[in-house]
Amino acid sequence: MVGYHSPTFNLLLCFHFISVLCSPPSPTHLCSPNQSAALFQFKTHFSINQTASKDCEYSYPKAKTTSWKKGTDCCLWDGVSCDNITGEVISLDLSCSCLSGTFPSNTTFFLLSSLQRLDLSFNDFRKSKISSNFGRFPSLTHLNLFYSWFSGPVPHEISYLSNLVSLHLSDRPITDLIGFQAPGPILKLEKSAVNGIVRNLTKVREIYLDGIDMSSIDPNSFVNLSYSLASLSLCRCHLRGKLPDNIFKLPNIEYLSLDENSKLTGQFPKSNWSSPLVILSASMTSLSGELPESFGDLKSLAGLALLSSNFSGSIPRSLGNLTQLEFLFLSYNYFSGKIPSSLTNLAKLGLLSLRWNQLEGSLPETPNAFPNLGFLDLSNNLLSGTTPSWLYTIPLVHLDLGNNQFIGHISEFQNRLLSLNMLVLKNNSFRGPIPSSISKLVNLSFLDLSSNKLNGTISSDMFSELHSLQYLDLSSNTLSLSSNNSVTYVLQGSKNLSVLDFSNNRIRGRLSKFPWKDIEFLNLRSNFIEGDLPELPPNIRFLSVSNNSLTGTLSGICNAKFIEILDLSHNDFSGVIPQCIGSFSQSLSSLNLKMNKLHGAIPSTFAKGCALKNLNLNSNHLEGPLKPSITNCKDLQVLDVGNNMMNDSFPHWIEALSELQVLVLRSNKFHGPITAPTSPQSLLKLRIVDLSCNNFFGPLPTGYIKDFKGMINILDDGKGVRYMGERNYSYDYSVAIAVKGFEIELMKILTIFTSIDLSSNNFEGQIPRDIGELSSLRGLNLSHNNLVGHIPSSLRNMTRLEWLDLSSNQLSGQIPTGLLDLTFLSSFNVSYNQLVGPIPKGKQFNTFENGSYHENEGLCGVPLSRGCNNNVLGQPPPAPWMNSQEDDGSKLEFGWKAVAIGYGFGFIFGAAIGCARLRSGKPKWLVTLFEARRRRR
Repeated sequence: MVGYHSPTFNLLLCFHFISVLCSPPSPTHLCSPNQSAALFQFKTHFSINQTASKDCEYSYPKAKTTSWKKGTDCCLWDGVSCDNITGEVISLDLSCSCLSGTFPSNTTFFLLSSLQRLDLSFNDFRKSKISSNFGRFPSLTHLNLFYSWFSGPVPHEISYLSNLVSLHLSDRPITDLIGFQAPGPILKLEKSAVNGIVRNLTKVREIYLDGIDMSSIDPNSFVNLSYSLASLSLCRCHLRGKLPDNIFKLPNIEYLSLDENSKLTGQFPKSNWSSPLVILSASMTSLSGELPESFGDLKSLAGLALLSSNFSGSIPRSLGNLTQLEFLFLSYNYFSGKIPSSLTNLAKLGLLSLRWNQLEGSLPETPNAFPNLGFLDLSNNLLSGTTPSWLYTIPLVHLDLGNNQFIGHISEFQNRLLSLNMLVLKNNSFRGPIPSSISKLVNLSFLDLSSNKLNGTISSDMFSELHSLQYLDLSSNTLSLSSNNSVTYVLQGSKNLSVLDFSNNRIRGRLSKFPWKDIEFLNLRSNFIEGDLPELPPNIRFLSVSNNSLTGTLSGICNAKFIEILDLSHNDFSGVIPQCIGSFSQSLSSLNLKMNKLHGAIPSTFAKGCALKNLNLNSNHLEGPLKPSITNCKDLQVLDVGNNMMNDSFPHWIEALSELQVLVLRSNKFHGPITAPTSPQSLLKLRIVDLSCNNFFGPLPTGYIKDFKGMINILDDGKGVRYMGERNYSYDYSVAIAVKGFEIELMKILTIFTSIDLSSNNFEGQIPRDIGELSSLRGLNLSHNNLVGHIPSSLRNMTRLEWLDLSSNQLSGQIPTGLLDLTFLSSFNVSYNQLVGPIPKGKQFNTFENGSYHENEGLCGVPLSRGCNNNVLGQPPPAPWMNSQEDDGSKLEFGWKAVAIGYGFGFIFGAAIGCARLRSGKPKWLVTLFEARRRRR
């Protein structure tokens, strides 16, 4: 029958077709020779360097062009895709290809006219210009030059690519989020290029221009952006001026990022805002105003980030309508009022950060609040009240309520918080014991409960299972350890600790061997710890055990080769300072051994490269001279060896310490004259000088005083109150000096604090006029010397002076009326001199009492009972030490009244006293004064 075939025939026919389909391809290449040649020539312009793609985000760097071989089909090369019919190259993906070299401005590469996709991201084209020939790809739909080290202007020819769907030109960030400068080129977009992009790219759905300089672009240039646009990113573009609100209303916009344009202003639409926005980020801008309730109409919004801007007012309740919201970041703004309870209904919300605002009131008590919240940061607000129960039941990984005003007990944590990794409740008013359920938070790596009112004992098993714990801060509470336990025993299970702070508690007991091999920061100051100091862990960088009752020698510190801050002050350590101090001085920045019982000489082993900035050995039993090896510490700012038994002449070699700001040699056995400096313009930054209670003689050191530029015209730099110290560790330097008659320990040293104390020596001659040039000096004490002559009228120029003590000298003449100009002066003492004439009247002088002028028989006028007349003015008074009358104790009366006069007394002295404490024992100024007066009899 016609058309009939047997089953066998059909089977053979099937095998025939299969054999045809499976036969080897013809030896002809799909890629045309000119395309292959163009690509190969392009390859020759670049070398392969792995670091060129070190920042690759999407895949592991791969040198794709190494597969490009002559004589092979270019359509089979890595990164190359061709049209299956014409063989034309239509896609070139060389992202993360480790290419390094200058990108040619005119090359056969630009002959690939059929290109539809081009990705050159994450390479290093060494600040090449973007060639105008990039506009010669009429079919191009995707262009990606992200992070490829191009620089210079973006050519306006880019706007010729009218078929573009995705444009990605983002440059590397100029700075990161903490302000770290990142080297690199910068691209710039001019007005013509922006106008062309807005006008011609009508099909574009994605525009990423992060890091490109648009400082010359008016934000209104973006008014007519394509309605097809779904993603727009303009981060770090230096945009300035008001942003038109129509950008927020683009009909298809889903992703909008305007971050890090600090001069970009504007506000969000207050009405008719219906948009498919999924992610909106406008952090670190100057956008301002209240968040409108219209935010509640963005039903698709999954992420909102508005950090570090100028938003204010209440957080709108309508945000509770955003049922798709997964993260909400409103930190570092000026929001006030309460946290809306409507937010607790956001079932998908996983991250919520409202830190650093002015929010107040208690947290919402809504049952079943935030069922899926994993990250909650409400720190640095004014929130108060007790914490709600839901806070201890939701599956949090990160919880930070620090720096608020919460009260009450910390409740027990439930099982759903077993994944908690970070817990910060510092600087509140929580009270009571630490909840025992802390011991079950086995994933906890960061715990900070510092600066509360927590009390009770820490049991030996509280932290025994917290093997992941790396950071533990329980400082500034009233916690103690259970009996017979030590800090090292209680925390021996947390062997991965790198930071431990138990300072300012009631910790007793002894220290055994430190069990933490990787610990870098250990602060146990201000407790009741006794016994010897064990050998320090080898990687320790910060150690403070100050204000305890530790004894023994310091031999255990020699194992700490990387120590940067070492504070062993206010203990009972004895023995000598180990010579090893000099061996790790290249890392050691601050050494504080004051108020111990150390004896012997200061080590002479400070080597070149010494990194010391603060050397405080005050109040020990140290002897011998100061060692010149200290001059190897070129960055030294504080040198305090006061209250020891050192015997030396004035150490002129300190002139080599150009960064020195604080010099304290008081109460030693320094002696001899202080001759003129050997190097002019030395010690220019010195601003606190205390040489009191020694045996210096000769004229006052005018040569040095004239160079004290650190006490002249100190201007407010607008950065607020600052203290000397190590900011990386929040560690403040301290110094013991005499302020207004009291010897005190300034626990913080204001950077604008200045004083000179040369009292209780044997200086002679006149007070130099040059001292009046120290216009920013706050305190001057020249008492108990043998100074003669008149009080210089130039002192009127010291307009910041708060205390002036010239008592117990041989000064004559009248008190200059120009001192009335010292409106900050709150303490004034010229007693025990030979002054004559009327006491100036008015201003702050009306506050000084009799003791300020005691034993100046020629003085008259208020507050003295002796009125002024010609007889009194004409009679020179006898020297006070020639008076044979028996001392009845009245001369020891405190001769000035602390009166708050203006800014100077309230701020400088107030700030100093606020962080100072009176030194233990009887007031040394009183003993010194008494003994000096006995000597002069």
